[in-house]
Amino acid sequence: DTMRRVVRQSKFRHVFGQAVKNDQCYDDIRVSRVTWDSSFCAVNPRFVAIIVDASGGGAFLVLPLHKTGRIDKSYPTVCGHTGPVLDIDWCPHNDQVIASGSEDCTVMVWQIPENGLTLSLTEPVVVLEGHSKRVGIVSWHPTARNVLLSAGCDNAIIIWNVGTGEALINLDDMHVDMIFNVSWNRNGSLICTASKDKKVRVIDPRKQEIVAEKEKAHEGARPMRAIFLADGNIFTTGFSRMSERQLALWNPKNMEEPIALHEMDTSNGVLLPFYDPDTNIIYLCGKGDSSIRYFEITDESPYVHYLNTFSSKEPQRGMGFMPKRGLDVNKCEIARFFKLHERKCEPIIMTVPRKSDLFQDDLYPDTAGPEAALEAEEWFEGKNADPLLISLKHGYIPGKNRDLKVVKKNILDNKPAANKKSDLINAPKKAADASNSQNEAKLDEILKELKSIKDTITNQDERISKLEQQMAKIAD
Repeated sequence: DTMRRVVRQSKFRHVFGQAVKNDQCYDDIRVSRVTWDSSFCAVNPRFVAIIVDASGGGAFLVLPLHKTGRIDKSYPTVCGHTGPVLDIDWCPHNDQVIASGSEDCTVMVWQIPENGLTLSLTEPVVVLEGHSKRVGIVSWHPTARNVLLSAGCDNAIIIWNVGTGEALINLDDMHVDMIFNVSWNRNGSLICTASKDKKVRVIDPRKQEIVAEKEKAHEGARPMRAIFLADGNIFTTGFSRMSERQLALWNPKNMEEPIALHEMDTSNGVLLPFYDPDTNIIYLCGKGDSSIRYFEITDESPYVHYLNTFSSKEPQRGMGFMPKRGLDVNKCEIARFFKLHERKCEPIIMTVPRKSDLFQDDLYPDTAGPEAALEAEEWFEGKNADPLLISLKHGYIPGKNRDLKVVKKNILDNKPAANKKSDLINAPKKAADASNSQNEAKLDEILKELKSIKDTITNQDERISKLEQQMAKIAD
Protein backbone atom coordinates (compact mmCIF):
# COMPACT_ATOMS: atom_id res chain seq x y z
CA ASP A 1 0.00 0.00 0.00
CA THR A 2 2.72 2.47 0.96
CA MET A 3 4.45 1.80 -2.34
CA ARG A 4 1.25 2.46 -4.25
CA ARG A 5 0.58 5.64 -2.37
CA VAL A 6 4.10 7.01 -2.84
CA VAL A 7 4.09 6.28 -6.55
CA ARG A 8 0.66 7.73 -7.09
CA GLN A 9 1.73 11.16 -5.89
CA SER A 10 4.50 11.39 -8.45
CA LYS A 11 4.09 14.01 -11.16
CA PHE A 12 5.79 11.55 -13.52
CA ARG A 13 3.17 8.85 -13.07
CA HIS A 14 1.67 9.72 -16.44
CA VAL A 15 4.71 10.33 -18.57
CA PHE A 16 3.48 9.84 -22.09
CA GLY A 17 5.83 8.43 -24.71
CA GLN A 18 5.22 8.83 -28.42
CA ALA A 19 7.23 8.00 -31.52
CA VAL A 20 7.38 10.79 -34.09
CA LYS A 21 5.75 10.51 -37.51
CA ASN A 22 7.60 8.69 -40.26
CA ASP A 23 8.76 11.83 -42.04
CA GLN A 24 10.54 12.96 -38.85
CA CYS A 25 12.66 9.82 -38.67
CA TYR A 26 16.10 9.38 -40.21
CA ASP A 27 15.69 6.68 -42.84
CA ASP A 28 17.85 4.30 -44.84
CA ILE A 29 20.72 4.20 -42.38
CA ARG A 30 22.78 1.02 -42.13
CA VAL A 31 23.16 0.84 -38.36
CA SER A 32 26.34 -0.92 -37.23
CA ARG A 33 26.05 -4.67 -36.73
CA VAL A 34 29.06 -4.93 -34.42
CA THR A 35 28.34 -7.09 -31.40
CA TRP A 36 29.18 -4.60 -28.72
CA ASP A 37 26.93 -3.38 -25.93
CA SER A 38 27.21 0.35 -26.44
CA SER A 39 24.31 2.58 -27.41
CA PHE A 40 25.62 3.23 -31.00
CA CYS A 41 23.99 6.66 -30.96
CA ALA A 42 24.81 10.03 -29.39
CA VAL A 43 22.75 13.22 -29.61
CA ASN A 44 22.96 16.85 -28.57
CA PRO A 45 20.87 19.97 -29.33
CA ARG A 46 22.47 20.26 -32.80
CA PHE A 47 23.29 16.79 -34.13
CA VAL A 48 22.49 13.10 -33.99
CA ALA A 49 25.47 10.77 -34.48
CA ILE A 50 24.99 7.11 -35.37
CA ILE A 51 27.59 4.37 -35.75
CA VAL A 52 27.08 2.75 -39.16
CA ASP A 53 28.37 -0.26 -41.07
CA ALA A 54 31.42 0.66 -43.11
CA SER A 55 33.49 -1.48 -45.41
CA GLY A 56 37.19 -1.46 -44.63
CA GLY A 57 37.18 0.62 -41.47
CA GLY A 58 34.91 2.34 -39.03
CA ALA A 59 32.51 5.19 -39.59
CA PHE A 60 29.66 7.11 -38.05
CA LEU A 61 27.08 9.49 -39.46
CA VAL A 62 26.58 12.98 -38.06
CA LEU A 63 23.25 14.52 -39.10
CA PRO A 64 21.90 17.96 -38.18
CA LEU A 65 18.75 17.29 -36.13
CA HIS A 66 16.52 18.85 -38.82
CA LYS A 67 17.89 16.60 -41.58
CA THR A 68 15.12 14.01 -41.34
CA GLY A 69 13.76 11.72 -44.04
CA ARG A 70 15.76 9.44 -46.29
CA ILE A 71 19.52 9.76 -45.91
CA ASP A 72 21.32 9.35 -49.21
CA LYS A 73 23.83 6.47 -49.45
CA SER A 74 26.48 8.96 -50.49
CA TYR A 75 25.93 11.16 -47.41
CA PRO A 76 29.35 12.04 -45.91
CA THR A 77 30.53 10.17 -42.81
CA VAL A 78 33.23 10.55 -40.18
CA CYS A 79 35.55 7.79 -41.28
CA GLY A 80 39.12 8.04 -40.01
CA HIS A 81 39.27 4.80 -38.00
CA THR A 82 40.76 1.67 -39.57
CA GLY A 83 38.51 -0.66 -37.52
CA PRO A 84 34.82 -0.57 -36.55
CA VAL A 85 33.75 2.27 -34.25
CA LEU A 86 32.44 0.90 -30.92
CA ASP A 87 31.43 4.00 -28.96
CA ILE A 88 30.84 7.73 -29.53
CA ASP A 89 30.21 10.59 -27.12
CA TRP A 90 29.47 14.28 -27.72
CA CYS A 91 31.47 16.76 -25.68
CA PRO A 92 29.12 18.32 -23.09
CA HIS A 93 30.88 21.70 -23.44
CA ASN A 94 31.02 21.97 -27.22
CA ASP A 95 28.21 20.72 -29.44
CA GLN A 96 30.55 20.38 -32.42
CA VAL A 97 33.10 18.10 -30.80
CA ILE A 98 32.66 14.33 -30.62
CA ALA A 99 34.95 11.51 -29.49
CA SER A 100 35.00 7.98 -30.90
CA GLY A 101 36.61 4.74 -29.70
CA SER A 102 37.38 1.93 -32.09
CA GLU A 103 38.60 -1.61 -32.60
CA ASP A 104 41.76 -0.07 -34.05
CA CYS A 105 42.85 0.68 -30.41
CA THR A 106 42.64 4.44 -30.86
CA VAL A 107 40.42 7.24 -29.62
CA MET A 108 39.80 10.09 -32.05
CA VAL A 109 38.33 13.51 -31.36
CA TRP A 110 36.53 15.28 -34.19
CA GLN A 111 35.38 18.82 -34.87
CA ILE A 112 32.11 18.84 -36.84
CA PRO A 113 31.44 21.95 -39.00
CA GLU A 114 28.67 24.20 -37.68
CA ASN A 115 26.11 23.18 -40.30
CA GLY A 116 27.10 19.52 -40.49
CA LEU A 117 29.25 17.63 -42.98
CA THR A 118 29.37 18.42 -46.68
CA LEU A 119 32.37 16.13 -47.28
CA SER A 120 33.43 13.01 -45.43
CA LEU A 121 35.68 13.78 -42.47
CA THR A 122 38.86 11.71 -42.34
CA GLU A 123 41.13 13.97 -40.30
CA PRO A 124 40.46 14.05 -36.54
CA VAL A 125 41.60 17.04 -34.49
CA VAL A 126 43.62 14.63 -32.39
CA VAL A 127 44.34 10.89 -32.22
CA LEU A 128 44.80 9.50 -28.71
CA GLU A 129 46.98 6.40 -28.68
CA GLY A 130 47.63 4.44 -25.52
CA HIS A 131 45.40 1.38 -25.48
CA SER A 132 46.78 -1.96 -26.60
CA LYS A 133 43.37 -3.48 -27.41
CA ARG A 134 40.12 -2.19 -28.83
CA VAL A 135 38.55 0.83 -27.17
CA GLY A 136 34.91 0.19 -26.32
CA ILE A 137 34.06 3.13 -24.05
CA VAL A 138 34.57 6.89 -24.37
CA SER A 139 33.12 9.37 -21.89
CA TRP A 140 33.72 13.10 -21.42
CA HIS A 141 34.22 14.63 -18.00
CA PRO A 142 30.96 16.33 -16.94
CA THR A 143 32.44 19.63 -15.70
CA ALA A 144 36.09 20.00 -16.82
CA ARG A 145 36.89 21.15 -20.34
CA ASN A 146 38.78 18.77 -22.65
CA VAL A 147 39.02 15.88 -20.17
CA LEU A 148 38.12 12.57 -21.80
CA LEU A 149 38.06 9.06 -20.38
CA SER A 150 38.51 5.93 -22.46
CA ALA A 151 38.35 2.26 -21.48
CA GLY A 152 39.59 -0.62 -23.57
CA CYS A 153 39.63 -4.39 -23.73
CA ASP A 154 43.13 -4.16 -22.27
CA ASN A 155 41.21 -3.55 -18.98
CA ALA A 156 42.80 -0.12 -18.72
CA ILE A 157 41.13 3.24 -18.20
CA ILE A 158 43.02 6.25 -19.54
CA ILE A 159 42.10 9.87 -18.80
CA TRP A 160 43.30 12.31 -21.44
CA ASN A 161 43.83 16.02 -21.67
CA VAL A 162 42.45 16.45 -25.18
CA GLY A 163 43.78 20.02 -25.34
CA THR A 164 47.35 18.71 -25.32
CA GLY A 165 46.72 15.20 -26.67
CA GLU A 166 48.32 13.61 -23.61
CA ALA A 167 47.38 10.68 -21.40
CA LEU A 168 47.57 12.06 -17.88
CA ILE A 169 46.16 9.20 -15.83
CA ASN A 170 46.44 5.52 -16.65
CA LEU A 171 44.48 3.12 -14.43
CA ASP A 172 45.78 -0.16 -15.80
CA ASP A 173 45.98 -2.34 -12.70
CA MET A 174 42.50 -2.00 -11.17
CA HIS A 175 40.49 -4.31 -13.42
CA VAL A 176 41.38 -7.94 -13.99
CA ASP A 177 38.61 -8.48 -16.52
CA MET A 178 36.64 -6.67 -19.19
CA ILE A 179 35.15 -3.29 -18.21
CA PHE A 180 31.47 -3.13 -19.21
CA ASN A 181 30.92 0.55 -18.49
CA VAL A 182 32.30 3.60 -16.73
CA SER A 183 30.28 6.46 -15.25
CA TRP A 184 31.43 9.82 -13.83
CA ASN A 185 29.73 11.21 -10.75
CA ARG A 186 27.99 14.60 -10.84
CA ASN A 187 31.13 16.74 -10.41
CA GLY A 188 33.55 14.31 -12.01
CA SER A 189 35.61 13.62 -8.87
CA LEU A 190 34.89 9.86 -8.92
CA ILE A 191 34.09 7.17 -11.47
CA CYS A 192 32.25 3.90 -11.01
CA THR A 193 32.79 0.86 -13.20
CA ALA A 194 31.04 -2.45 -13.81
CA SER A 195 33.26 -5.29 -14.88
CA LYS A 196 33.06 -8.88 -16.10
CA ASP A 197 34.39 -10.11 -12.73
CA LYS A 198 30.93 -9.06 -11.38
CA LYS A 199 32.46 -6.27 -9.31
CA VAL A 200 31.28 -2.69 -9.10
CA ARG A 201 34.18 -0.41 -8.22
CA VAL A 202 34.19 3.23 -7.14
CA ILE A 203 37.50 4.83 -8.08
CA ASP A 204 39.16 8.15 -7.33
CA PRO A 205 41.02 8.56 -10.63
CA ARG A 206 43.40 11.31 -9.51
CA LYS A 207 44.52 9.44 -6.38
CA GLN A 208 44.41 6.19 -8.38
CA GLU A 209 42.61 4.46 -5.53
CA ILE A 210 39.62 2.16 -5.31
CA VAL A 211 37.37 3.91 -2.78
CA ALA A 212 34.68 1.23 -2.57
CA GLU A 213 33.80 -2.02 -4.28
CA LYS A 214 31.11 -4.65 -4.27
CA GLU A 215 31.78 -8.23 -5.31
CA LYS A 216 28.96 -9.94 -7.14
CA ALA A 217 26.73 -6.89 -7.31
CA HIS A 218 24.63 -9.15 -9.54
CA GLU A 219 25.24 -12.90 -9.53
CA GLY A 220 24.53 -13.57 -13.20
CA ALA A 221 27.28 -13.87 -15.80
CA ARG A 222 25.80 -11.46 -18.35
CA PRO A 223 26.95 -7.84 -18.61
CA MET A 224 26.18 -5.33 -15.86
CA ARG A 225 25.92 -1.55 -15.91
CA ALA A 226 26.63 0.88 -13.06
CA ILE A 227 25.92 4.61 -13.06
CA PHE A 228 26.25 7.41 -10.52
CA LEU A 229 23.11 9.28 -9.48
CA ALA A 230 23.05 12.97 -8.55
CA ASP A 231 23.01 12.22 -4.80
CA GLY A 232 26.13 10.05 -5.03
CA ASN A 233 24.36 6.70 -4.86
CA ILE A 234 24.96 4.09 -7.56
CA PHE A 235 22.33 2.42 -9.71
CA THR A 236 23.14 -0.93 -11.31
CA THR A 237 21.49 -3.27 -13.80
CA GLY A 238 22.48 -6.90 -14.20
CA PHE A 239 21.29 -10.48 -14.04
CA SER A 240 20.45 -12.90 -11.25
CA ARG A 241 21.84 -16.41 -11.11
CA MET A 242 18.62 -17.54 -12.79
CA SER A 243 19.20 -15.06 -15.65
CA GLU A 244 16.48 -12.70 -14.50
CA ARG A 245 17.18 -9.06 -15.15
CA GLN A 246 17.72 -7.05 -11.99
CA LEU A 247 18.18 -3.45 -10.97
CA ALA A 248 19.70 -2.30 -7.71
CA LEU A 249 20.54 0.84 -5.77
CA TRP A 250 23.72 1.12 -3.67
CA ASN A 251 25.25 3.54 -1.21
CA PRO A 252 29.01 3.63 -1.98
CA LYS A 253 29.76 4.37 1.68
CA ASN A 254 28.36 0.96 2.59
CA MET A 255 28.09 -1.55 -0.22
CA GLU A 256 27.43 -4.62 1.90
CA GLU A 257 23.75 -4.68 1.02
CA PRO A 258 21.85 -2.82 -1.70
CA ILE A 259 19.41 -0.07 -0.66
CA ALA A 260 16.97 -1.70 -3.07
CA LEU A 261 17.01 -4.71 -5.39
CA HIS A 262 14.26 -5.53 -7.89
CA GLU A 263 13.88 -8.44 -10.28
CA MET A 264 12.28 -7.58 -13.57
CA ASP A 265 11.93 -10.27 -16.20
CA THR A 266 13.84 -12.98 -18.01
CA SER A 267 15.34 -11.63 -21.18
CA ASN A 268 18.95 -11.66 -22.23
CA GLY A 269 19.23 -8.10 -23.57
CA VAL A 270 21.62 -5.89 -21.60
CA LEU A 271 19.73 -3.05 -19.91
CA LEU A 272 21.23 0.32 -20.82
CA PRO A 273 20.34 2.91 -18.15
CA PHE A 274 19.79 6.56 -19.13
CA TYR A 275 19.54 8.92 -16.19
CA ASP A 276 18.08 12.40 -15.85
CA PRO A 277 19.57 14.05 -12.74
CA ASP A 278 17.02 16.91 -12.82
CA THR A 279 13.96 14.70 -12.39
CA ASN A 280 15.70 11.66 -10.86
CA ILE A 281 14.17 9.38 -13.47
CA ILE A 282 16.02 6.39 -14.89
CA TYR A 283 15.01 5.01 -18.27
CA LEU A 284 16.02 1.41 -19.02
CA CYS A 285 16.40 0.41 -22.64
CA GLY A 286 17.21 -3.24 -23.22
CA LYS A 287 19.17 -4.05 -26.37
CA GLY A 288 16.83 -6.12 -28.51
CA ASP A 289 13.81 -5.08 -26.42
CA SER A 290 11.00 -3.08 -27.93
CA SER A 291 10.25 -1.13 -24.76
CA ILE A 292 11.62 1.62 -22.54
CA ARG A 293 10.79 1.31 -18.83
CA TYR A 294 11.17 4.18 -16.49
CA PHE A 295 11.59 4.48 -12.75
CA GLU A 296 11.71 7.35 -10.31
CA ILE A 297 14.36 7.29 -7.58
CA THR A 298 13.27 8.85 -4.26
CA ASP A 299 14.37 8.84 -0.61
CA GLU A 300 11.33 6.83 0.46
CA SER A 301 11.01 3.06 0.43
CA PRO A 302 11.06 1.21 -1.96
CA TYR A 303 13.43 3.94 -3.35
CA VAL A 304 13.14 2.74 -6.96
CA HIS A 305 9.55 3.30 -8.10
CA TYR A 306 8.34 1.80 -11.33
CA LEU A 307 6.50 4.46 -13.32
CA ASN A 308 5.57 3.04 -16.68
CA THR A 309 6.67 1.35 -19.89
CA PHE A 310 6.75 2.76 -23.39
CA SER A 311 6.27 -0.09 -25.85
CA SER A 312 6.63 -0.26 -29.59
CA LYS A 313 6.67 -3.06 -32.15
CA GLU A 314 10.28 -2.98 -33.33
CA PRO A 315 13.26 -4.05 -31.22
CA GLN A 316 15.95 -1.44 -30.59
CA ARG A 317 19.54 -1.84 -31.81
CA GLY A 318 20.76 1.15 -29.85
CA MET A 319 19.57 4.36 -28.26
CA GLY A 320 20.54 8.02 -28.03
CA PHE A 321 19.44 10.27 -25.15
CA MET A 322 19.07 14.01 -25.63
CA PRO A 323 20.54 16.33 -22.95
CA LYS A 324 17.89 18.39 -21.18
CA ARG A 325 18.81 21.63 -22.96
CA GLY A 326 17.83 20.06 -26.29
CA LEU A 327 14.19 19.45 -25.30
CA ASP A 328 11.07 21.46 -26.16
CA VAL A 329 9.96 22.97 -22.84
CA ASN A 330 6.80 24.43 -24.43
CA LYS A 331 5.52 20.90 -24.98
CA CYS A 332 6.45 19.69 -21.46
CA GLU A 333 8.94 17.28 -23.03
CA ILE A 334 11.04 15.70 -20.27
CA ALA A 335 13.06 13.23 -22.37
CA ARG A 336 13.77 12.42 -26.00
CA PHE A 337 15.22 9.15 -27.21
CA PHE A 338 16.66 8.33 -30.61
CA LYS A 339 15.88 4.68 -31.15
CA LEU A 340 17.94 2.77 -33.69
CA HIS A 341 16.27 0.13 -35.84
CA GLU A 342 18.15 -1.91 -38.42
CA ARG A 343 17.69 0.74 -41.10
CA LYS A 344 16.49 3.87 -39.37
CA CYS A 345 16.61 6.13 -36.35
CA GLU A 346 13.29 7.05 -34.76
CA PRO A 347 12.93 9.85 -32.20
CA ILE A 348 10.65 9.06 -29.25
CA ILE A 349 9.34 11.97 -27.23
CA MET A 350 8.40 11.67 -23.54
CA THR A 351 6.05 14.35 -22.21
CA VAL A 352 4.18 15.07 -19.00
CA PRO A 353 0.71 16.19 -20.13
CA ARG A 354 -0.21 19.57 -18.60
CA LYS A 355 -3.19 21.79 -19.34
CA SER A 356 -1.33 25.06 -18.86
CA ASP A 357 0.81 26.67 -21.59
CA LEU A 358 3.03 28.36 -19.03
CA PHE A 359 6.60 27.26 -18.28
CA GLN A 360 6.44 24.35 -15.82
CA ASP A 361 9.27 25.08 -13.45
CA ASP A 362 8.68 21.93 -11.41
CA LEU A 363 9.49 19.87 -14.52
CA TYR A 364 12.50 21.98 -15.45
CA PRO A 365 14.76 22.87 -12.56
CA ASP A 366 17.96 24.59 -13.72
CA THR A 367 19.98 22.08 -15.73
CA ALA A 368 23.61 21.56 -16.73
CA GLY A 369 24.55 24.15 -19.35
CA PRO A 370 27.24 23.98 -22.05
CA GLU A 371 29.89 25.97 -20.15
CA ALA A 372 32.71 24.02 -18.50
CA ALA A 373 33.14 24.79 -14.79
CA LEU A 374 36.86 23.95 -14.80
CA GLU A 375 39.79 23.82 -17.19
CA ALA A 376 41.50 20.46 -17.67
CA GLU A 377 44.62 21.58 -15.77
CA GLU A 378 42.57 22.68 -12.74
CA TRP A 379 40.88 19.30 -12.55
CA PHE A 380 44.15 17.39 -12.87
CA GLU A 381 45.56 19.58 -10.08
CA GLY A 382 42.76 18.42 -7.78
CA LYS A 383 39.97 20.99 -8.10
CA ASN A 384 36.31 19.93 -8.25
CA ALA A 385 33.28 21.88 -9.43
CA ASP A 386 29.61 21.10 -9.95
CA PRO A 387 28.08 21.64 -13.40
CA LEU A 388 27.24 25.28 -14.24
CA LEU A 389 23.44 25.39 -14.44
CA ILE A 390 21.20 27.31 -16.82
CA SER A 391 17.46 28.03 -16.77
CA LEU A 392 15.32 26.64 -19.58
CA LYS A 393 12.55 29.15 -18.95
CA HIS A 394 12.91 30.75 -22.38
CA GLY A 395 14.14 27.61 -24.11
CA TYR A 396 17.79 26.94 -24.94
CA ILE A 397 19.45 28.75 -27.82
CA PRO A 398 22.72 27.09 -28.83
CA GLY A 399 25.55 29.63 -28.74
CA LYS A 400 28.66 29.79 -30.88
CA ASN A 401 31.13 27.02 -30.07
CA ARG A 402 34.81 27.72 -30.07
CA ASP A 403 36.98 25.43 -32.17
CA LEU A 404 38.85 22.69 -30.36
CA LYS A 405 42.54 23.56 -30.53
CA VAL A 406 45.11 20.94 -29.61
CA VAL A 407 48.48 22.27 -28.51
CA LYS A 408 50.79 19.28 -28.78
CA LYS A 409 53.74 19.52 -26.43
CA ASN A 410 57.11 18.56 -27.83
CA ILE A 411 56.89 14.77 -27.48
CA LEU A 412 60.71 14.36 -27.41
CA ASP A 413 61.03 16.44 -24.24
CA ASN A 414 58.21 14.52 -22.63
CA LYS A 415 58.52 11.76 -20.11
CA PRO A 416 56.06 8.84 -20.42
CA ALA A 417 52.56 9.55 -19.13
CA ALA A 418 52.39 10.23 -15.41
CA ASN A 419 51.49 6.93 -13.89
CA LYS A 420 52.82 6.64 -10.36
CA LYS A 421 51.03 8.44 -7.58
CA SER A 422 54.04 10.63 -6.72
CA ASP A 423 54.44 11.53 -10.39
CA LEU A 424 50.77 12.30 -10.58
CA ILE A 425 50.88 14.75 -7.69
CA ASN A 426 53.97 16.49 -9.10
CA ALA A 427 52.83 16.18 -12.71
CA PRO A 428 51.03 19.55 -12.98
CA LYS A 429 54.03 21.35 -11.38
CA LYS A 430 56.53 19.50 -13.58
CA ALA A 431 54.38 20.11 -16.60
CA ALA A 432 54.25 23.82 -15.82
CA ASP A 433 58.05 24.00 -15.27
CA ALA A 434 58.69 21.95 -18.38
CA SER A 435 56.37 24.05 -20.50
CA ASN A 436 57.98 27.27 -19.16
CA SER A 437 61.50 26.12 -20.04
CA GLN A 438 60.21 24.81 -23.37
CA ASN A 439 58.65 28.20 -24.08
CA GLU A 440 61.90 30.02 -23.20
CA ALA A 441 63.91 27.69 -25.45
CA LYS A 442 61.42 28.22 -28.26
CA LEU A 443 61.61 32.00 -27.82
CA ASP A 444 65.43 31.91 -28.04
CA GLU A 445 65.16 29.80 -31.16
CA ILE A 446 62.69 32.18 -32.80
CA LEU A 447 64.82 35.24 -31.91
CA LYS A 448 67.93 33.57 -33.38
CA GLU A 449 66.02 32.70 -36.53
CA LEU A 450 64.69 36.27 -36.82
CA LYS A 451 68.23 37.68 -36.46
CA SER A 452 69.62 35.37 -39.14
CA ILE A 453 66.75 36.23 -41.51
CA LYS A 454 67.35 39.97 -40.89
CA ASP A 455 71.09 39.48 -41.60
CA THR A 456 70.28 37.60 -44.79
CA ILE A 457 67.92 40.36 -45.91
CA THR A 458 70.54 43.06 -45.22
CA ASN A 459 73.15 41.08 -47.22
CA GLN A 460 70.71 40.56 -50.09
CA ASP A 461 69.82 44.28 -50.07
CA GLU A 462 73.51 45.21 -50.41
CA ARG A 463 73.95 42.65 -53.18
CA ILE A 464 70.90 43.92 -55.07
CA SER A 465 72.11 47.54 -54.93
CA LYS A 466 75.59 46.46 -56.20
CA LEU A 467 74.00 44.53 -59.09
CA GLU A 468 71.79 47.52 -59.91
CA GLN A 469 74.89 49.78 -60.04
CA GLN A 470 76.61 47.28 -62.37
CA MET A 471 73.52 47.18 -64.60
CA ALA A 472 73.43 50.96 -64.71
CA LYS A 473 77.09 51.07 -65.77
CA ILE A 474 76.51 48.46 -68.54
CA ALA A 475 73.45 50.38 -69.78
CA ASP A 476 75.46 53.64 -69.91
